Amino acid sequence: MIRLPLAALLLSAAPALAHPVTVQSCDRQVTFDAPPARAVSNDDNLTEMMLVLGLRDRMVGYTGISGWKTLDEQMREGVAELPELSEKYPSKEVLAGAEADFFFAGWNYGMKVGGEVTPDTLTPFGIQVYELTESCIHLGPRPRASMEDLYTDIANLGRIFGVEDRAEALIAGWRDELSALTAGVDRATPLRVFVYDSGQETPFTAGAHAMPTALIEAAGGRNIMDDLDKSWAEIGWEPVIDRNPQVVVIVNYGDVTAGQKIDFMKTSPALAEIDAVRNDRFVVLDYVEATPGPRNISAVETLVHAFAQD
Repeated sequence: MIRLPLAALLLSAAPALAHPVTVQSCDRQVTFDAPPARAVSNDDNLTEMMLVLGLRDRMVGYTGISGWKTLDEQMREGVAELPELSEKYPSKEVLAGAEADFFFAGWNYGMKVGGEVTPDTLTPFGIQVYELTESCIHLGPRPRASMEDLYTDIANLGRIFGVEDRAEALIAGWRDELSALTAGVDRATPLRVFVYDSGQETPFTAGAHAMPTALIEAAGGRNIMDDLDKSWAEIGWEPVIDRNPQVVVIVNYGDVTAGQKIDFMKTSPALAEIDAVRNDRFVVLDYVEATPGPRNISAVETLVHAFAQD
């Protein structure tokens, strides 16, 4: 299994001479006349995409990690020599001050629709933007989340930075691993699965356009909120109770631990009769596994094993 070994994270990738290249980024076509040389990524998962492609030497920093999450050992090694330019979402001034020429981010992954930092507002600074595919739902209708979202982003980054061969090799390896992992999955009666990100009065969860829906389906389950035409959203507990999930996927990050989230569900009288709670069927995915990125394959493996338990 690919586990983002340190050697892979630190490996530099020499650019190919294939520019200019044009890629689709949400509703835009973006042309790069040369590979970016001073890139910035936002968030754990997007930063790992850059690292696994061997692009650390093409980066001047990253943003949006320590304000919400803690770097695990693997990530700390990968970004050891890079500064965190902003603990949360960066400002235009932060990116311009780093003399960035490229920002890899997404909608609600470092940028907000109508916010200060967008592809349009960064253009005057000479900063080009590639948008995370999963996040494009914030700009208008698009297909539900799938594993192809990850492959698309890796392929496009490969083209942008002139490392297509490395990107294609990664994608081919992931496809093979995923096929092997899920070959024996019984899809006749998918398990009902709820994704619990955060919130007690009202839960924050994954809808049709969030990566956990694709991960759950790959592992042989069905997200009970797969009819929610959003990516991540706040809902009420009523539909969760009504749809009675057999398994709860806990997204682990931030100040509230996975154990605390499980304890809340297990001690809430309103949730006591949910099958997952009665049968103590919880599975934990770290944030960087549940959002689009190289650890999605290991997330599917975790889910396959969890779903197979009697």
